[in-house]
Amino acid sequence: MTARIDHLVIVAASLEQGSRWCEATLGATPVAGGRHALMGTHNRLLAIGSEPFPDCYLEIIAIDPEAPSPARPRWFGIDEPALRAAVREQPRLVHAVARTRMVEMLRWGLINCGLNPGTLQAMQRDTPHGTLKWRLTLRDDGRTDCGGALPTLIEWQQGAHPCERLPPSGVALRSLALRGVPAQAIKVLRMPAVRFEEVRPVTAALNAPTAPSAPSAPSARVAPLCATLETPLGHVVLHGWH
Repeated sequence: MTARIDHLVIVAASLEQGSRWCEATLGATPVAGGRHALMGTHNRLLAIGSEPFPDCYLEIIAIDPEAPSPARPRWFGIDEPALRAAVREQPRLVHAVARTRMVEMLRWGLINCGLNPGTLQAMQRDTPHGTLKWRLTLRDDGRTDCGGALPTLIEWQQGAHPCERLPPSGVALRSLALRGVPAQAIKVLRMPAVRFEEVRPVTAALNAPTAPSAPSAPSARVAPLCATLETPLGHVVLHGWH
């Protein structure tokens, strides 16, 4: 294997809104994460690891109102006006991050496929247990490729992985579909458990929890990713915002 899903990214208008959504939708309460000084964001985390997706977590991220505006666009398209408007209604699943120990090699592999994963950026945040450091791919415009379906690559460098400090939540990621990633890029990533699909219509009510067997009404909008989670409230399907 080359990369594994590390975490899913939920963008919220505020961490308070994100926590309420998490409790109502997944039946679990996220715990405090930390602040990202370079991006002017902060987060809360929820363990969602499972046998197919070990050491995986859900990140609820929002603009930190106490932080100065960064000199560059924030990550995951958080500054995009359409996404800002959408998350005022409810938090949105926007992206997946994949961990690897070969981040530079995979980044160049994606570039050779004609994609734009971005450059490698060193990041860190303080935790009660010490400084956590990592490197990840980040585009200058803050956007993600393939409409969000191409995972951001992360390489953890210092400190314990976040999942080592997260309490059990009763939530588990059971399946993840990524839609619209070119075949050449899929060969570069070689990600176990992830289902890569061609782009196709999904339900119009993106991010609304639905039973996996529920009928889907055709829509002009296409979700770049779709996650199925087992929760204390039953199976929940989240469609990525696009």
